[in-house]
Amino acid sequence: MSTIPLVAVAHGSRDPRSAATVTRLLARARSVRPDVDIRGAFLDLSAPRLGDVLTALHGQGHREAVVVPLLLGHAYHARVDVPTLITEATARLPRLSVTVGEVLGPDPRLEDVALARLLAAGAQKDDEELGVVLAGAGSSHPPANAAVSAVARRWAARHGWAGAVAAFAAAADPGVPAAIRSLRARGARRIAVASWFLAPGRLPDRITALARAAHPTVLVAGPLGAATPLAELLLDRYDEALAGAENLQYA
Repeated sequence: MSTIPLVAVAHGSRDPRSAATVTRLLARARSVRPDVDIRGAFLDLSAPRLGDVLTALHGQGHREAVVVPLLLGHAYHARVDVPTLITEATARLPRLSVTVGEVLGPDPRLEDVALARLLAAGAQKDDEELGVVLAGAGSSHPPANAAVSAVARRWAARHGWAGAVAAFAAAADPGVPAAIRSLRARGARRIAVASWFLAPGRLPDRITALARAAHPTVLVAGPLGAATPLAELLLDRYDEALAGAENLQYA
């Protein structure tokens, strides 16, 4: 087993489905790479917290760890929460060296899984009367929202739909009802909502409720979940972080 543990840190949620999804994703990653010591952690609302996992690793004699955020983009949690928690932990644990890997996105595998979930919900490619909303959490950091919008634009160009647009649950526009109105104005007679969320929870449920209120026959896809491509992506981020740390040592 790898001597440097991988700590996969998710946001956390009061909804138990969220932590269960993360647990399944990490189990999938262990089945892909049984040589890697994979630990799960959360930033908030769920246990174990990131600081507690790092403390446990230190107590078990580990002197290095790689933290990979199970986040889809570079929003506030990736830019602020993760570095802050790691700084606090390493201040308490001076013999533990922590390397931080990249977030999961952008990566084509995220788009592929989101599209697969959408098609599994009943949407079809080349349906000229279908409008697709790609729904994400939303962020006060514009580049994070722009990354979701870029996926929707690629889908609109590739799949022969009436249109595809991004929408957000909070902190950014458009919201889901406005996105649905814009698609209907373009001639969409059917609406489907794709998910840019890793796991179920309060915000995905809010998206679903808003979509169904705006268009009762809407198709709603499930979150990305514990798909094998995401497990492989997590492991790639771990390998990239290790390679980057080695390059720094020998630069």
